Amino acid sequence: MEISKIYLKYSVDSSISLLTTNGLFIGRFQPFHKGHLATIKFALGMVDQLVIVVGSAQKSHEPRNPFTAGERIRMIKESLDADGEADVRRILIIPVPDIDVHSLWTHQVDMLVPKYDVVFANDLFTLMLFREQGVKAIEAPLYRRDEMVATEIRKRMAAEENWEDLVPKPVSKVIKEINGIERVKAISQKIC
Repeated sequence: MEISKIYLKYSVDSSISLLTTNGLFIGRFQPFHKGHLATIKFALGMVDQLVIVVGSAQKSHEPRNPFTAGERIRMIKESLDADGEADVRRILIIPVPDIDVHSLWTHQVDMLVPKYDVVFANDLFTLMLFREQGVKAIEAPLYRRDEMVATEIRKRMAAEENWEDLVPKPVSKVIKEINGIERVKAISQKIC
């Protein structure tokens, strides 16, 4: 049987495509939390390959961006390795810096990541930018959104409140190793 007939048979009869679907999951991950992990699992259920874009890669040691890109990549990688459900062979993690012109940022992403078919994000502005470029963009379902917000986690860290239940164990380990709690506290005191 010819390849085209095989493809036609599978694509018509059973909705199986011989083509690979690639997705992007974009976030700042300041820090990576259980809501992000849930979004990765959601996205992996829809695509064959997933690129996790660590946005604002050039930023660190700021109130909204206390961790470096390398620290965030480590948090994500170690969390995925420890999870056991997410197939890490299907995932790439790529840092992407910001640029000052929002409408051009999507083009910068295009230059720095492999080809993709769909974008997953929780930030409505990011979704809008990709939709304006004609890219399919999906707002991922939010997991325990009242707590699973990086801003809330940083606030709890600064106030010495319970934050560790909101992040995967490897993230807590990384933050402690890099003295991240002290960094978040110092940055939050600096702006007061």
